Amino acid sequence: MTDTAPRPTLEAVAALAGVSRATVSRVVNGGDGVREALVARVRRAVEELGYVPNQAARSLVTRRHDAVAVVIAEPETRVFADPFFALQLRGISKELAAHDNQLVLLLTEGRDDHARVGRYLAGGHVDGALVFSLHLDDPLPGLIQHAGVPTVFGGRPGWSDGRSGVVYVDSDNRGGAREAVRHLAGLGRTRIAHITGPLDQTSAADRLDGFRDVMVDADPRLIVESDFTPAGGERAMRELLDRRPDLDAVFAANDLTAAGALRVLRERGRRVPEDVAVIGFDDMLPVAEQADPPLTTVRQDIEEMGRLMARLLLRRLGAGAHAGGGEQGVGGAPSSVVLPTTLVRRASA
Repeated sequence: MTDTAPRPTLEAVAALAGVSRATVSRVVNGGDGVREALVARVRRAVEELGYVPNQAARSLVTRRHDAVAVVIAEPETRVFADPFFALQLRGISKELAAHDNQLVLLLTEGRDDHARVGRYLAGGHVDGALVFSLHLDDPLPGLIQHAGVPTVFGGRPGWSDGRSGVVYVDSDNRGGAREAVRHLAGLGRTRIAHITGPLDQTSAADRLDGFRDVMVDADPRLIVESDFTPAGGERAMRELLDRRPDLDAVFAANDLTAAGALRVLRERGRRVPEDVAVIGFDDMLPVAEQADPPLTTVRQDIEEMGRLMARLLLRRLGAGAHAGGGEQGVGGAPSSVVLPTTLVRRASA
């Protein structure tokens, strides 16, 4: 058993710096009205003693928790199996850490979890929320609005209730899909199929719209809804081959779906790209580069999306005003951002 040194107190810092306890409190909590010379003395004393502010007490003074909830409207089995979420969380985590904020991860498995998340957000545990992977019938936006928590969304919300003041970060899903399908058409492919994502999410709906922008008279049998997973891509690819065995190209709504489609094409003896050209969406390198053959895909900067979500929220909270960038709206308020996409050509198309 070892003895531990007593934790330095606010009073000890005040005594070493030769100032009042109230002065130390203002300095460590970011308050104004303290002369620069005294600020320097307090900071030297804090460093010498190794003083760490009590977060609970600090929150009472600043009304800030320096914590942000990241709410992903998906079950944990999906979140931890899909590298998309890891990339987005990495961008969020880097930006929050740079501003000394903690990330609190909240996942939703079912309706009971929605209520739990709503109660947590309303309980004043965090300063704001970052929310993504919403579905159209998701109750989370209403719960978050009721909680009164500043929020930035990942992906364009699909609400039709005229809600104002919504800030989001998204990619040009429709434009990226158009570029992918135009590339396939430019290769001389005429029977181009599309495996969609879940159409209750705006990203999947926008990619379907981009496909239809190019394939105006597409055979409905060449469109199958899926779920952004490899297993879903396999199921959809089998259905497409049964419906239209003469198809010569596939645009898949994400890289995981494309990876599943490639496996089925290989099983059915179809050569890629000679018989069937394949394009995905995301450019998640562990998936796209290790596919067989390596996957041509539409790149969206997933990590940057996460970083921008966190940056916009910090700006709403007043903590990230020095972060710079071009995400400012009218009157200094943050505005939504739509990032461009690019086609990355590899061996599959």
